[in-house]
Amino acid sequence: MASRPQSSSAASSNLPATRLTTATTSRPQTGSRSRPRTAATSTSYSDNEIICAISESRGVSPTVGLSFVNVSTSEAVLCQFTDTQTYARTCHKIKVFAPSEIIFIKTAEDSKLISIVAENLEVEKVGIAMTGIERKYWSETSGHDYVHQLAFPDDLESLKLSVAGNYFATCCFSAALKYIDLAMKLTFAPQTLRIKFEPSEGSTMIDLSTMASLELIQNLQNDKSRDCLFGLLNQTLTPMGARFLRSNVLQPSTDAEKIRKRQQALSELTSKEDMFFAVRSALKSFIDADRVLAALVIISTRQDFHFMEQSINNVLMLKTLVDDVKPVCQALAGASSEELQTIRQLCDAENYTQVENLLGRCLNIDVRYSSKPLELRNQRVYGIQAGVNSFLDVARQAYKELNADVNDMFQLLKQESEIPLELKYDSDRQYYLRFPASEITDKPTPETFINTYKKNKYIECQTLDLMKMNQKIKDAHNEVICLSDATVQELIDEVRSIIHPLFKISESIAMLDMLAGFAQLVTTSMNEYVQPELHLDSFMIKSGRHPIREKLQYQHDRFVPNDVYATPQNRFHIITGCNMSGKSTYIRSVALMAVMAQIGCFVPAEYASFPLSHEIFTRISTDDNIEANVSTFASEMREMAFILRNLSPRSLVLVDELGRGTSTTDGLAIAIAIAETLIESKAYVWFVTHFRDLPRILADRAGVANLHLSANISEDYSKMTMRYKIADGYEEEKFYGLALARAIGLPGDVVDVATRVSQALHERNEARKRNPRATAVARKRKLILNVKEQLGHARETAIRGEVGAEALRSWLKKLQVEFTVRMRAIDADAEAAVAEAEAISGRDQASEYQEQEEEVEGGGEEMDGQSEDT
Repeated sequence: MASRPQSSSAASSNLPATRLTTATTSRPQTGSRSRPRTAATSTSYSDNEIICAISESRGVSPTVGLSFVNVSTSEAVLCQFTDTQTYARTCHKIKVFAPSEIIFIKTAEDSKLISIVAENLEVEKVGIAMTGIERKYWSETSGHDYVHQLAFPDDLESLKLSVAGNYFATCCFSAALKYIDLAMKLTFAPQTLRIKFEPSEGSTMIDLSTMASLELIQNLQNDKSRDCLFGLLNQTLTPMGARFLRSNVLQPSTDAEKIRKRQQALSELTSKEDMFFAVRSALKSFIDADRVLAALVIISTRQDFHFMEQSINNVLMLKTLVDDVKPVCQALAGASSEELQTIRQLCDAENYTQVENLLGRCLNIDVRYSSKPLELRNQRVYGIQAGVNSFLDVARQAYKELNADVNDMFQLLKQESEIPLELKYDSDRQYYLRFPASEITDKPTPETFINTYKKNKYIECQTLDLMKMNQKIKDAHNEVICLSDATVQELIDEVRSIIHPLFKISESIAMLDMLAGFAQLVTTSMNEYVQPELHLDSFMIKSGRHPIREKLQYQHDRFVPNDVYATPQNRFHIITGCNMSGKSTYIRSVALMAVMAQIGCFVPAEYASFPLSHEIFTRISTDDNIEANVSTFASEMREMAFILRNLSPRSLVLVDELGRGTSTTDGLAIAIAIAETLIESKAYVWFVTHFRDLPRILADRAGVANLHLSANISEDYSKMTMRYKIADGYEEEKFYGLALARAIGLPGDVVDVATRVSQALHERNEARKRNPRATAVARKRKLILNVKEQLGHARETAIRGEVGAEALRSWLKKLQVEFTVRMRAIDADAEAAVAEAEAISGRDQASEYQEQEEEVEGGGEEMDGQSEDT
């Protein structure tokens, strides 16, 4: 309540002076980066007012502080973490919260951090305002004071421990609240702000390019389409649930215990039909609890009639919210999973009884908020109980009589005009008349009808007497609102002090809504969804499907499922295949299912097991960035540089056709070099390529697996049939590009010339590769590296005590025998091939073979040393 001195002082006591120093206005000085606001994109919180404050330390690995204050939902999130020079985590965090305005220290306007944030978030395009304010408002002491004044009492002690020592996050919190206070003229009532401290651990980092490439929030072709992961999963019924789902999709959890609790709750909802339908039914009527509660706790300095009217609306919405909690608690009566039991406990009556009693003392028992304008106006008028204020009762009686007069006037007009009139209402015109346009095709409109216009098949109009009555009713309504305001504001002041349990209820409803939405998706899908297992270090998917593509393709054709298998010994997958064979769809499906698994959802497969990925990176898009003056190749290199700098063994990486933006030789060389680095990182990688030499060159590297998606091509290359099925090995078909060109109608003479040139080049390359000695060396090297990898894994297993000494000894002997047999087989194959070649060519290649054997011995000695260590 803006004008109540006691509220304002309570909110800002012990806090710094409330005046921003600027040249000409009380608004903070805005740097040159400030942009006008535009409508929120589909990737942001709809209509949310979110202020983000950002600051950093100096150094090579800067410590970044962030504070997000959502004015619309009365929530604040503080973050502090060490970032790289690319500020990847910073950009990711800001993208997740999608602020409407970013504030920073004015002197840092030209810093690298602000430049990178502005560039990566495309602030001009999406309409994010960038504002610089004075350094003096970034105060750690003020930040701690704000935490003490505004945090919920139950959360205060844990928050003090969390923010202690996080200087930059606390300073950002101070600056954000000071900006809201002085620039937006808003303050929060004491102990009414949901404050959370989010550490850098606990969630998966997904960079902005990956968000777009995987279509997590927005479809690439149509930003209004629901054909994205968020659109697929968003079966929620409440605004809180949708916001919570979006946040989870953009930062999936890496907490295995949290994920398992969600899985158990989802399993229970899908198996108990009565509970599922009861929950969905209870959630249907929920209003946006976050916004209602935020509106009640925010103290505005702007007080006018609209403020009074909105205050009554907020009280009506609060009563509706409290009334709707009970059915949720009843729906979860038989819950056995821990997550659902926790939600039920938070929704128990003891958490809202005090608020319910306060509302019951002032409001009529049957009032509810309504989205229909006339019904809402009536609810506002009759919301307060009779007898509270005698003047209010008189004003309400006048309002009632005037509405009755309008109805009498309407009935009389209907009889006199002999037209089937209808009495309608909207917020702008209030009461107006409507009748079918066909009623006056052969006769003129009655002269008493004014402001007439045609809308679809109807004529809408008013009369002068009706407009006069509308004004009288409006005056009576406004008088009721003014007379009700004192009671309403007193009620709001009392509610503020006990409102914090309702925020917990709102969070629990958001979680329940998300889980019930998952259950809706799983139970209504035409194909099977399965609960994924969380494995320490293995991807195992049987008959996995791309969740979005499957939905789009269902009406036309059945989606072809595929298997995925990746372990520490088999973690780098090179995928080859024809154009349009499904390579990109295959690798995207892996990442999308991983995201679904880490937010607690089931996945489209017959069986699935995932490790917890801490970073997900993709290099898929091949479009030029014209706005940034960056070519396809430059864009590829910039994104790969970002990935390589932020890579870890817990990363999931998808690379699609790297190097296609430059010459074949340079592209292959760069692809090989980057692939080598990715292999060494021990991350899980799916690497799609059309370079035919790449899978052969890397075939001897430990951890590398070759896969392909093939097609049936007719002998004359006139027809292609895609199988869309993953298989071992690399693509053997040599001229699939030419076959596709012929199949889609490229002129035959052009394809014929291309075929002759391609065959000549292929024959020349094959002639260079015919060397059985080199083949033998490559096969031996791969065998040695694989054995070394197995020995390393065995050593780690033994150190952890997961296998006994006798079992380990037996396994090592078996491995030794198998290795010896396979090495001898390679030698035998090579000798036979050399003998055959010498018989034909008469050339002796013994000296060359000896040199290559010496190279292999070095790898063998390294393997022996590893064996001794084990």
